[in-house]
Amino acid sequence: MTVSEVLAMLVANPGVKMHFMLPDSSFIPAHYHITEVGRVQKDFIDCGGTVRSRSSCVLQVWVASDFDHRLETTKLAKIIEIARPLLQSDDLPVEVEYEDAVVSQYPLGSAEVTPSGILFSLGTKHTACLAPEKCGVGGEACCTPPAPLVSLSSHRSDDPSAPGTAS
Repeated sequence: MTVSEVLAMLVANPGVKMHFMLPDSSFIPAHYHITEVGRVQKDFIDCGGTVRSRSSCVLQVWVASDFDHRLETTKLAKIIEIARPLLQSDDLPVEVEYEDAVVSQYPLGSAEVTPSGILFSLGTKHTACLAPEKCGVGGEACCTPPAPLVSLSSHRSDDPSAPGTAS
C-alpha cells in the first residue's frame, strides 16, 4: 500500500481502531504506538554493477507497558499529514518496522474494514539477485540450494563430544 492509499483508508474511517496482522497471522499487541513516520531511502549498487535507489515510508511501531493505550485512525492520519513534507511523495510504499526479538520491516500489504476496526495485513520481504544475467545465477540454478560444504557425519573424531560422533 502507498501513503495515499493508507491516508484514504484512515480518513474514510475516522475514530476507528487499527490492528496489524503479521505474516504468520499473529498480531502486534493492540497497545502499540507509532513512534516514527519516516522516509527511508536506500541507495545501492547491485552485484551486476547497476546503481539503484529505493524509497519507502516507514511506520515504526513500538509496544510499551501502557496496556490501555489505543491508537485510532484519526490520530494516525494527523501524524502522517504532519510527516507529508518529509515523505516528499504520497506514492511511497508503506512498511511497518516492528521489534519482536529482532527488528523487522514488513510491507503493508492490504487493509480491510472489519467489525473490530481496520485490519492491516503485513507482508514479507525477500532478498534476491537483481542482476542474474550478469552474475550467472539465472534459470533453475538460482533457486536450487547449494550442496552443503561439509557433512558432519562424514567427519568422525575420537572425541565423543565432537559433532558427528556416535555416543
